[in-house]
Amino acid sequence: MTLTLRGHIENGKIVVDEGVDLPEGTQVKLTLVDEADELDDEDRARLHAALDEAQAEIDRGEGVPASEVIAELRNRAR
Repeated sequence: MTLTLRGHIENGKIVVDEGVDLPEGTQVKLTLVDEADELDDEDRARLHAALDEAQAEIDRGEGVPASEVIAELRNRAR
């Protein structure tokens, strides 16, 4: 089973940010998240503006369903 949860360190202990219902004694594997990227403030602002516009297009019904995109890509590959 794979379950991805986010958490943070609080007083030297790992605290999961959302509730999780696992039996006592369940072993977990932790992976540190490297939130760093190569974007400067200007690039990050452009990225967020593009994401906001993409969401607005979806909200207006202008998005293309993934199934159509995949079908088109498969047709091109033939």
